[in-house]
Amino acid sequence: MVQRKGKRSRGEDTERAGRLRKKAEKVIEELGKLYPNAKLELEYDNAFELLIEAILAAQESDKKVNELRPRLFKKYRGPEDIVKVPLEELEKDISSINFYRRKAKLIKKCCEVLVEEFGGRIPESVEDMVKLPGVGRKTANMVLGGAFGLPAIIVDRHVLRVSQRIGFTDKKDPDKVEEELRRIVPEDKWTKFSFLLLNHGKNICTARDPKCGECPVCGVCDSCKVKL
Repeated sequence: MVQRKGKRSRGEDTERAGRLRKKAEKVIEELGKLYPNAKLELEYDNAFELLIEAILAAQESDKKVNELRPRLFKKYRGPEDIVKVPLEELEKDISSINFYRRKAKLIKKCCEVLVEEFGGRIPESVEDMVKLPGVGRKTANMVLGGAFGLPAIIVDRHVLRVSQRIGFTDKKDPDKVEEELRRIVPEDKWTKFSFLLLNHGKNICTARDPKCGECPVCGVCDSCKVKL
């Protein structure tokens, strides 16, 4: 059978996957030295706080969300507390955040579903998490990996960018990138890998003017601008 032009054979796919797994191991090893305490920049004490913060952090800085956190969660201890207050009151409480009106509606609806369908508990699976208004796979995985310590590939804009540059994927859709990374990275390292790429994307492999000369994985990166 003639192979279509541009389509890899099964053998080529297997060989490519093997190369990418080795590359992932190298990236985890080297970035692990650079970021020994890699974690989310959002500050939280439990899954409920991280879920709400993740919704607030869309098109907003983690720093701004962290500044709001003490006052917000002193008042709202769980989803039931948010369900009880009028929407206008919640809007006022988060008014320092970009797009606060839209986010207040999402948070309100999210908490209503949490109370009505999950008894006020944060679900521990992506499939259930994405049933919540305002929650996509990125946010679901962020909560699962960050708050519950479960294996999770978190494809935010930093992980997406770094994954593309290093050469783990050429996909642009975050869900498809997640699928590819799940096949490449050992499951027990999914969350660590995500945190490492997230930290690297914020500090060295930045959107503009990446600091390739300071990057410990330049030797395995498809986009490295430094001659080795």
